[in-house]
Order: sequence, then C-alpha cells, then structure tokens
Amino acid sequence: MSLDQERVAKFVGDIRQSRDRLLRIAEMPEKDFLTDLDSQDIARSRLLTMIQAALGICYHVCAKEFDYVPSDYAACFSRLGEAGLLDPGLAARLVAMARFRNRLVHLYWETDYRIVHGIIRNDLPDLDSFVLAVEKLL
Repeated sequence: MSLDQERVAKFVGDIRQSRDRLLRIAEMPEKDFLTDLDSQDIARSRLLTMIQAALGICYHVCAKEFDYVPSDYAACFSRLGEAGLLDPGLAARLVAMARFRNRLVHLYWETDYRIVHGIIRNDLPDLDSFVLAVEKLL
C-alpha cells in the first residue's frame, strides 16, 4: 500500500499555515500574550490544528506502511520512532505534544497559557522536522 500524497499534502498544508500564524503570536512577550484572550484563542486553536494534522499523517503512515492502528495518539508517534522513521528524541517530543493536545481538548478549562506560549515559541520546529521526515517517505 502506498501513502495518499494528496491526503498527506492537505495535512502538511494545515501544519504550515498554522505554524505561520503561530510564529507571529510567538513574537509577543509572554506577559502580553497572557493578557490577550484573542491571541490565546488563536494559539490554542492553531496548535490543536497542527497537532491534529500531524496525528492525521501519523495514523495514515501507520496504517499504510505498517498495517497498524495505534491504540492512542501518543502510541502513533512512538511507533514511527520505533520503526526508525523518526529520530527517537523527536518521537518522544511528539508523544508529549500529543498528550498536551489531549489536555487542550479534554481539560480546556485548565489550560496553562504559559505552557502554550512556550510551545509556540520553542517547539514548533519539531512539527517541521516531522513534516520533513514524512516528505522523505513520499
């Protein structure tokens, strides 16, 4: 089975579009970000979009390349790391991001926007690295 390049391209486009919007917000000093509810909403939404798109790619790769359906979001990135498609350190960071996604969705009222700001300021390159690894498969 082969990867659906159009499907992967759609997800990659979502990741890149969200990243571009988040990079502008990441330039805000933390104290300004923490008082700007609109920026917080955009950051949360775009971060969720990026992570969800990466998971969409991950599940597609697992299904097509390994005939495997991960038991949860974190297991998806772990599987790609175990298979050597992702650097183990990158896979571990993406696992943490998937778990943070779950907190954003299921415990949204407890969102710590300091953590969100830190992620958009420091961790977006991990999703770029993920995209590059997937593009090698195509």
